Amino acid sequence: MAKNILIVDDAAFMRMMIREILTSNGFVVLGEAADGQQAVDKYKELRPDLVTMDITMPEKDGIQAVKEIRALDPAARIIMCSAMGQQGMVIEAIQAGARDFVVKPFQAERVLEAVRKALGL
Repeated sequence: MAKNILIVDDAAFMRMMIREILTSNGFVVLGEAADGQQAVDKYKELRPDLVTMDITMPEKDGIQAVKEIRALDPAARIIMCSAMGQQGMVIEAIQAGARDFVVKPFQAERVLEAVRKALGL
């Protein structure tokens, strides 16, 4: 059964890149969000199997959105995607409940590896 994914990034071209990687490998992109607040709202509405989440976004950052989504659904599977590979951000994201961290610009294989691992595939 295909796994449903929500893509969250404030850059449209990044969402398009992630969508392409996922859909060409059999995943279903249920929806997209451009900021943390939209991410929380879309998660409530769509209940995806997995979320790819940018960290630096307007309105609400990815770490705050992870905390809110995990409060709604402790079993939520979220992978952080960010150009900022700083150790502090990685640790904060994992502590907030993210399953993995992918650094931009990403390799398709690394994204797929993180997604499959988070979904237990």
